[in-house]
Amino acid sequence: MDRANEYLEHIYKLLHDNTIPELQEKFADDPLLAKIHEDLKSIREVAYDFSNGDFSAAITTRGIVPGCLKSLQAHLRHLIWQVQMVEKGDFSQKVSFMGDFSFAFNSMVSKLRHSLAELKENEKNLKENEVRLKFLANHDPLTGIFNRRSFIELAAVELANAASMSIPCCMAMMDIDHFKQFNDTYGHMAGDEALRHAVKTIEVTLRKNDFMGRYGGEEFILFFYDTDEDTGYRVVERLRKNLPEKPVFLKHGAVSIYASFGLVGSAMEDPSSKDYVQDLISDADTALYVAKRAGRDRVMLYDYNMMVNFSK
Repeated sequence: MDRANEYLEHIYKLLHDNTIPELQEKFADDPLLAKIHEDLKSIREVAYDFSNGDFSAAITTRGIVPGCLKSLQAHLRHLIWQVQMVEKGDFSQKVSFMGDFSFAFNSMVSKLRHSLAELKENEKNLKENEVRLKFLANHDPLTGIFNRRSFIELAAVELANAASMSIPCCMAMMDIDHFKQFNDTYGHMAGDEALRHAVKTIEVTLRKNDFMGRYGGEEFILFFYDTDEDTGYRVVERLRKNLPEKPVFLKHGAVSIYASFGLVGSAMEDPSSKDYVQDLISDADTALYVAKRAGRDRVMLYDYNMMVNFSK
């Protein structure tokens, strides 16, 4: 009985003492106690490693307790891997074996996932707003074509490039005929629709290197690259004829739109002067004025005599 108590006392120390007791020599002849000693010693060492965050120990002991430790070790190793995946941005990880910790972990990952989604959405919205603001800064909000400033800036670049290669260009001013009367008859909303329709009708016929801008009100400006005056005149005349053939459809019915045009060719001189583009626009505007005085719905090509007569 005394020996049995000594066995129990040794096992108790293995379970409770801070340090692992040595197996006394007098117990060495008992293989069962020696086996219990080694198993409990191994379990203690593994448990101690676990308590310090080391889950790498090999568990060779068999039985229910070592089996539970192996299962816990596998879960904890997988948890470490899951945390590493979350660190890398994988927020699909879920833990299901640790009760309240699992709930807290899964809740944290879910919030991180939603926060990341919100950040991405905000970033997308910021980029879209940036693109939209940039577009609005350079384009007419009603028709979507270039505004006056952007048209002039782009025309200056294109004219400089064309001049360096002796490529002719043309510029045309366009004014919707009797537009005030149109607004008075059909209303300003219909007038806006008519402007949009006129722009679309003309834009679809422009070539890749040609472009169009809104100069103000019902007045528009067009740029034709690699186009001499004769070709430019034929192109603009075709635009003028095509416009009323494609009426705008309002609640009142189909209404044809007519326009007058003034055309000017670019001079083969140095386009770097400050007022070069504005001078061409002014000449095109002079030709437009002559077209309107001549009865509207026509194209006028600028020449110097126009300026002389216009200034009288």
